[in-house]
Amino acid sequence: MLSEIGDAAGKVWQFLDTNGPSSVTKITTETGLSKNDIQRAIGWLAKEDKLDVELKGRIETLFLK
Repeated sequence: MLSEIGDAAGKVWQFLDTNGPSSVTKITTETGLSKNDIQRAIGWLAKEDKLDVELKGRIETLFLK
């Protein structure tokens, strides 16, 4: 399971590195990862201090530090 979470975190990081700040919905749609995998990846990247999350209303925007 940890390997799958790490893989998802890598995909999210790569997506953000290529596309810049993006909503969770856009990342989910574009990467094909499930919402659960995206949430786990967010936790992984946040724990490693590689990710910031900005909340405006109900939209979470993720961006790399």
